[in-house]
Amino acid sequence: MTSRELKAQLRNERLSARDAIPAEKRASKSLAMAEHAGEAVGFALGTIVSGFLPIRSEADLRPLMARFAVRGARLCVPAILDRQTIVFRELAEGAPLVDTGFGTVGPGADAVILDPEIMLVPLSAFDARGHRIGYGAGHYDRAISRLRQKGLHPKLIGIAFDCQEVAHVPAEPHDMSLDAILTESGLRFFASWIG
Repeated sequence: MTSRELKAQLRNERLSARDAIPAEKRASKSLAMAEHAGEAVGFALGTIVSGFLPIRSEADLRPLMARFAVRGARLCVPAILDRQTIVFRELAEGAPLVDTGFGTVGPGADAVILDPEIMLVPLSAFDARGHRIGYGAGHYDRAISRLRQKGLHPKLIGIAFDCQEVAHVPAEPHDMSLDAILTESGLRFFASWIG
């Protein structure tokens, strides 16, 4: 089995496990994530944090993002411009949300585009080394690469439920490792910057 085929198999298995979590349990697990990381992730006033609004069976990050906003973070969420590109639009309070591609919603095209300093990254599977499997389109890997080409080094926090952990993710050269992973069980660090 090739690395790509193994990733596809792990992606399908772990997303099926995530889909099997009842909605009320996902809600309580999402609240647990906000409790674990709401104060534990260190950042300065005005730090730009990208989150995401949940699609399908993803964790609901709105409680965590609200806590970050109270602490002075400037929030943004991804918008898919085309098959290759996502940008991060500022999530201003009260701004209307529109369809932003791939089943997502977020601020419209008139919203300010920001470069995140901390990124809450969705994923389908992860391992204990901080490697992740995304959804297969490569949007986040390319976005992170573009930020790094600009001289920026966003801190990456993977967002998943415990059931999405696997023993080993086959890492490829284009894959970006996580600095931390946040699940309902807590925040695990792979880098020292967070505390």
